[in-house]
Amino acid sequence: MLETHLDNGVRVLSEHIPGVRSAAIGVWIRQGAAHETEVDTGVSHLLEHMVFKGTERRTALEIADSLEALGGSLDAYTSREHTSYQARVLDEHMPIALDVLSDLVLAPRLEDGDLDLEREVVLEEIAQVEDTPDDLVFEKHSELLWAGHPYGRSILGTKDSVAGMAGDTLRDLHGRRYVGQNLVVAAAGNVQHDDFVARVRGHFDSVSSGERSLPVARPSGTTAGIERIERSTTQTHIVFGAEAPPHPSADRYPLILLSSVLGGGMSSRLFQKVREELGLCYSIFTFHSFYRSAGMVGVYVGTRPATAEQASEVVRGELKRAANEGLTEDDLRRIKQQVKGQVMLSLESTGARLHRLASFALHDEPFRGLDDVLARIDAVTRDDVLRVASQCFDPALHMELRLGPDEAASGAA
Repeated sequence: MLETHLDNGVRVLSEHIPGVRSAAIGVWIRQGAAHETEVDTGVSHLLEHMVFKGTERRTALEIADSLEALGGSLDAYTSREHTSYQARVLDEHMPIALDVLSDLVLAPRLEDGDLDLEREVVLEEIAQVEDTPDDLVFEKHSELLWAGHPYGRSILGTKDSVAGMAGDTLRDLHGRRYVGQNLVVAAAGNVQHDDFVARVRGHFDSVSSGERSLPVARPSGTTAGIERIERSTTQTHIVFGAEAPPHPSADRYPLILLSSVLGGGMSSRLFQKVREELGLCYSIFTFHSFYRSAGMVGVYVGTRPATAEQASEVVRGELKRAANEGLTEDDLRRIKQQVKGQVMLSLESTGARLHRLASFALHDEPFRGLDDVLARIDAVTRDDVLRVASQCFDPALHMELRLGPDEAASGAA
């Protein structure tokens, strides 16, 4: 990995990957849902949509066709803490991809007429989540768990906030946040750093340095307990979740290992117990998110209303077991091997390498090579696992949300 800082604050990173003929390129902005207020919730995501409606040099169709016509791809997403625009192309088309990405990020038209149309698209996206219970349950769970903190805010926004969003709000956000101090530009694949930096400088050197987005405030605490939301569905969707350490914490390594043992695949404890042994579900898995100021760990299971209580009790039992006992030496040895294998296999993708590069920069952490990461996994002890298990996996600390029909009316015990 090589890194260069432009005078205006733009961070430029690249990783040359021998033997590939492609390049993955991305631009990240330190602006996401957690930086918003209750009034403008969803503005970061709506702005991400709007840049694709046209720039000073390209129409919406020309943007869509610019890389697809070359066999490449162009995509974007908004998260709690940043917005990202990425492209994947043949190495020879890297200059074109960078030109398109810089055009999107720096020179969108952001016209009110386009906003009237794109607002409807986002409202359809919100409606789609409302009609997808295994998505909706995560939205509602975050809102409950974080108890008013910005990490619980919907990335999409609400129907009211999106419907009332003004063009000036988008243009103001773009002017304040899409600036040098907030920009990370990265590439992975068959790229040469000096050449890439020169091209990035040509596109981004004139950007105002601006002011960097303030970090999200640390949550004062989370909510625990059991909540129910009635929906006319054929399954009850259950999410457990509790606060965990933030991304910079070394505790994320034992947490990832323990989470993988509990619900990281078909051989995991929860899959074997809840699905294979008891037949209570089709889908069950653990998840984790590590933000800059806090993190979360949890479990999802989808089950019929009549078996929701039993499934919940079994999940709680496995969480309690993990919190009280941690892992045996054999379990720890096996899961280390599994996670290290997953890490190494994932890094065969230029896209995964790209996101890994950007992650270190966005969290202001020093870059860690693969050997360093593997060594940190190997260094995790049983005491480390037991400590984080007691802090994050005790079911008494979890918010459990059930979304589905009334369980009593469905014949639940």
